[in-house]
Amino acid sequence: MDKFTPWMALAGRVLLALMFVLAGYDKIGGYAGTQQFMASAGVPGALLPLVILAELGGGLAIVFGFLTRTASIGLAVFTVLAAVIFHADFNDYTQQLLFMKNLSIAGGLLVLAASGPGRLSIDSTLGRHW
Repeated sequence: MDKFTPWMALAGRVLLALMFVLAGYDKIGGYAGTQQFMASAGVPGALLPLVILAELGGGLAIVFGFLTRTASIGLAVFTVLAAVIFHADFNDYTQQLLFMKNLSIAGGLLVLAASGPGRLSIDSTLGRHW
């Protein structure tokens, strides 16, 4: 099992980050619509570049294992904030599920931050342990 551990850590990072990378990329193409959606939830559309940076940049950092712990903690906080802002309507079952999904993803990101990126990562190559 130990010989597969680096590969499982890499696959886990990619799967965990995939949602963020795709969401950040999609927001670039649907910029105006995303700004309107954010504004409808009371979030200034001017924050969209930061959202894209967090999702796309943080997601890619996790994929490549670069500043993994920092990116994981940052995305965990971002994901909990997104849950509270956009999915806190507990009278709507779908929103309740999305809220719980976000909390689960944040939990996975915190586990990644605690355990590190694994051997197949830029952080490991550079000898970073935090």
